[in-house]
Amino acid sequence: MHTRTIAHILPFAVFMSFIAVEGAVPWLDKNGIITLQPTGTLYLYPIKTIVVGLLLLYFRKHYHEISIKQIVRPSIAISALLAGIIVFALWIQMDWLLPFQKPAQGYNPDLISDHIHRTVLIAFRVTGASIVVPIMEEIFWRSYIARMIIDQNFESVSVGTFTWASFVTTVLLFGLEHQFIIAGCMAGVIYHTLLCRTKSLTACIVAHSLTNLLLGIYVLKTKAWSFW
Repeated sequence: MHTRTIAHILPFAVFMSFIAVEGAVPWLDKNGIITLQPTGTLYLYPIKTIVVGLLLLYFRKHYHEISIKQIVRPSIAISALLAGIIVFALWIQMDWLLPFQKPAQGYNPDLISDHIHRTVLIAFRVTGASIVVPIMEEIFWRSYIARMIIDQNFESVSVGTFTWASFVTTVLLFGLEHQFIIAGCMAGVIYHTLLCRTKSLTACIVAHSLTNLLLGIYVLKTKAWSFW
């Protein structure tokens, strides 16, 4: 497998592997008793953020489609900001689950009584969600997958090239990645539309980052942990 392909896949694969571990490992409380309270998984998030962040830094030279120059154009910047705000506004109104789903407790730092630990966990959660996750997911979904569906040699396809197969498949898979599948599909539609309109992956990263930042602020204010 080409290094550039690995660079687009590996950070996402590692991130999802951490999620699988979080859901599969039985955690122990301070007395060594197995508990359903996911306090142990809270401490995995900083590790996940650091590991995936380091992978993105390591492979950064392979992400030629990311350019700060793109986002300084007023039309692209405004489109990215509006997209991010719209996805956030819709996301918090789309909290229903599909019939086969069970509500998740979400990432709840209030389970940790120590103030310093709690503050550190919140800082990592907000930083990871608003910086690491948007870069990692946009590189995987709207740079690699969206183009690979059009041509397996994804580098031969320009960023933002539209086909219905690419659009529908990416939106559905992006939705299935999230607990709130319908909201995830909604976000996928808006981010992909932004991509095709601006031809800028950087715009999608900015929009995604703003959505997650606003969502983090909302969760901390309302304690609607299920959104995390």
